Amino acid sequence: MSQSPIAVFDLGKTNSKLFVLSAEGRLIDEARTRPVWLRDGDLQVLDDQTLFAWMKDELARVVSAHGVDRVTFSGHGCTFALAADDALVHPILDYEQEPPAEIAARIDALVPDFRETFSPPLPLGFNYGRHILWLNERDPALLERADAILAYPQFWSWRFSGRKVSEVSYLGCHSHLWAPIDDDYSSLVDRMGWRGKMPAFARAGSVIGTHSVTIGDGQSVDIAVHNGVHDSNAALYFYRSLGFSDFTLISTGTWVIIFNPASPLESLDAGRDMLANVTVDRQPVATIRFMGGREYDLASGGWTMPVSAQAVAAVIAQGSFALPSFAAGGPMQGHAGHFIGPAVADEERAATALLYVTLMTDLSLDLIGSQNTVVIDGGLVKTGLYAAILAALRPDQTIHTSANPEGSAFGAAALVFDETDGNPFVNDCSVAQAATIPGLDAYRHAWRRQVDAMAAENSEYRSAV
Repeated sequence: MSQSPIAVFDLGKTNSKLFVLSAEGRLIDEARTRPVWLRDGDLQVLDDQTLFAWMKDELARVVSAHGVDRVTFSGHGCTFALAADDALVHPILDYEQEPPAEIAARIDALVPDFRETFSPPLPLGFNYGRHILWLNERDPALLERADAILAYPQFWSWRFSGRKVSEVSYLGCHSHLWAPIDDDYSSLVDRMGWRGKMPAFARAGSVIGTHSVTIGDGQSVDIAVHNGVHDSNAALYFYRSLGFSDFTLISTGTWVIIFNPASPLESLDAGRDMLANVTVDRQPVATIRFMGGREYDLASGGWTMPVSAQAVAAVIAQGSFALPSFAAGGPMQGHAGHFIGPAVADEERAATALLYVTLMTDLSLDLIGSQNTVVIDGGLVKTGLYAAILAALRPDQTIHTSANPEGSAFGAAALVFDETDGNPFVNDCSVAQAATIPGLDAYRHAWRRQVDAMAAENSEYRSAV
């Protein structure tokens, strides 16, 4: 069994990161870059060659510095690649672009029923099957030439190993391509004749090949390439590996993604961005999500420091509110994010944004029927009061926070460890202490009344159409 460190590339749209974890599960090195997005005619696409060059250079560095002998990948859930032989047949699309209205009308009519895929109909490329349909509308020959439709982590697994595989947690992530109850591809895949373009499955974390790395002295070293995984599902796997069982996971980053395995799939409402994810072990799990990290950045005006309790109390006392939604998707679609009440700036604006994101989380927990233990992971913990305010709003639930802001990367590593050495991670989560902020409960009720009225408008609109 290997006792060498693991390299994990955690690949987001705006930030891509490398983490090196020792055999004891300690973070011993890291590096970051920002992927480059280019214009290609009327599309925005990834400069994958520049990102690949950075990844290869960084991998060579950590192989030389730390003796890394394994690499794996985690990635956000909205991106795919069309490949033939050893090349792409089309550049990788930026998922934040909307097909033209006349094309959207045609491709959206092809989408399977929600109760088949548990993928809600979402804008842009949040359902990446929708973007595959878009490319097919633009040029049907693309899909004819492609020999593989690869999910984003598997694109990188292929780039490093030369082997094309599929992986269920990414396919099952609101793609329109997977039927969780049937544990099989959706009717869309068969209707479009794509089943033969889906490579054979490999479990997340399993070895699928090797990659030759040339280190500083010119020596070539072969390292094992492990199959990648959907990032939030990796976080879910990580906390399960720490011993949590009956719990709701709030995985925060650009998206706030909330998994509650205790919630029945029948309770999911497609109109509120509720869906079934699929675990690495092929089990559907009820999920709700909104773009909480992006919304916090926009609503706060880019505030990057922790928010004080005094600023939160001042916002509550004066009755300033932020109302949804400041980004696409989420349980309150169809409304533009805005502020009401006395104007706020600087830290008070950030406090209003923090209250907004926490209240949206609280609403989402109600919608997903969360009554069990809660674990919070990821970037929003750094705002300082997110977990404490949530604990105050939900006193009947124990709220755990992780000091580890990189649960998805650690989950990807845990999958590799479980294939090789055995998992070295230990549970270092702490229980969040509820914040004591005057007027918080009344503020919550006032915010929820306004949001409920907005939701009723959405429901009336959906009924009318």
